Amino acid sequence: MLRLLSDENLNGDIVRGLMRIHPDLDCVRVQDVGLMNTADELILEWAARENRVLVTYDVSTVPPAAYQRVAESKPMPGVIIVPDQLATSRAIADIAFLSREIQASEIANQVFFLPF
Repeated sequence: MLRLLSDENLNGDIVRGLMRIHPDLDCVRVQDVGLMNTADELILEWAARENRVLVTYDVSTVPPAAYQRVAESKPMPGVIIVPDQLATSRAIADIAFLSREIQASEIANQVFFLPF
C-alpha cells in the first residue's frame, strides 16, 4: 500500500473521503507535519525521506521539481497530480485504487496524472 502526503492545496474533501472509505490508508497532510508554505523542493525532500507519494493539485511547479530530483539522482517516491476540475468522487476513487493496487516501486521517480 502506498504511503501518501497530501499537499496543502489539495481539496480537504478528497483527503476526508479517502480516509472515510479507506480508514487504514497511511496519509498525512503537509499541515500535519509542519510543512505549510514550504517550497516544493523541500516537500519532495521530506516525502522522499518518509517514502511518501505526494498528492497535489499543483500541476505547474511540482512536476518540474519532481523531475529535477530524478535528474539529480535523488530519491523521488512519486507524485500524483489531481486536476482541480476532476470530480471529487473520481479523485477519491482513483487515489484509493492507486494506493491499494500500485506498489511503491511502480510509481517511484514518476509523476502520475489523474484520471487514469
